[in-house]
Amino acid sequence: MRSATFRQPRRSRPARWRHPSLLALLTLISAVALWTWWAEDHPQEERELRVVVHDQLLAWFPDAMTPNNDGWHGLALRIAAPASKKPRIVLVHGLDEPGSIWHDLIPVLDTAGFEVWEFRYPNDQGIDRSVAYLAEHWPTLPADRPAIFVGHSMGGLVIRDFVSRWRHPVAGSAQVAGAPILGAVLIGTPNQGSEWARLRIWLELRDQLLEERDRRFSLFAALRDGTGEAKIDLRPGSDYLTALNAVPWPTTIPIQLIGGVLLEPPLAMTQSVAEMSQSAPTLELREKFATWWSGIGEGLGDGVVTLASLSLPNTPPPLVMQASHRGMLLRLLPNDPEPPAIRPLLQTLEGWSGGGESGAVDVAAQSGPALSDAPRLPDQTAEPVGSNPIRPSVIAN
Repeated sequence: MRSATFRQPRRSRPARWRHPSLLALLTLISAVALWTWWAEDHPQEERELRVVVHDQLLAWFPDAMTPNNDGWHGLALRIAAPASKKPRIVLVHGLDEPGSIWHDLIPVLDTAGFEVWEFRYPNDQGIDRSVAYLAEHWPTLPADRPAIFVGHSMGGLVIRDFVSRWRHPVAGSAQVAGAPILGAVLIGTPNQGSEWARLRIWLELRDQLLEERDRRFSLFAALRDGTGEAKIDLRPGSDYLTALNAVPWPTTIPIQLIGGVLLEPPLAMTQSVAEMSQSAPTLELREKFATWWSGIGEGLGDGVVTLASLSLPNTPPPLVMQASHRGMLLRLLPNDPEPPAIRPLLQTLEGWSGGGESGAVDVAAQSGPALSDAPRLPDQTAEPVGSNPIRPSVIAN
């Protein structure tokens, strides 16, 4: 007879998390969610914290964090034209720009006989720091001829700040010597801010991953660009924009605003919508319908900056064309036609340089539908910044 085998019951093992990587991921997601929730309600405190981190990194790693040491940042000559009598052109890029935005414009400026300089700066830092960095390098530019600024996106804010607070302040003396400013062209500049600044992390990835032959790779490259203060400055209603928009622009220096819209309805559709609007039973309904239709393209803008955000008081209405934020200046494919902002920009530069009567863009010479055939904005008024509606002078193809 077999003896019964006695088995001891298994001791229950303490429960253990079987997937530590999943736990780590959930912890990270929770931390990011909490940070995002806090930062949305405390933008100024977030900015101050980012500034502290930036300053501390600069103190710990001065060589790696100083932009002058990387061979990329600064004010540099791109196209020399020593015999030219035309003003020098200074290009200023925008947020998280890998350096390609001027690739189609620079050859055109070269052919036109302009000397071209480019200002590259750590664009993720606070915009005020970027402006101070421009002021630091401004004496590098020869002062025997005036300069014209051309800024894309956030670069236009850097230009406005530098001109109105440093080089040509209205209520005070210049804070920096050097070449005087003859004019400024602001292309896709969010003068009233942009909600897309909250997605800065994706722009930063593009900035760091797209290869530029003359940009030296460094593990500190992203941190050297700043710790994200700029995206807070770019938010609508930020302390920075509120302060900048309160500073008067010198009336002797002309500004040309250029913007883009992604949506341009066909003429037949516009006429059909107008007929539908007129058939509405009440005046109130017709007005609501017209407001909705005109706001489609305005609210979309160039995909990053709305038409309303372009607005500045006491400036000519912007030239508006069908193009994306970067597509105004840069081809998507090598065989694409010339970007639509380049010819009007060149005409403005030639006019300010003495090659035209006033430098204003001749809208009659531009292709595209007339104002009556395109989404329109209310007439421009002289109201304070932020409440000033604008009318595009033309929508060009």
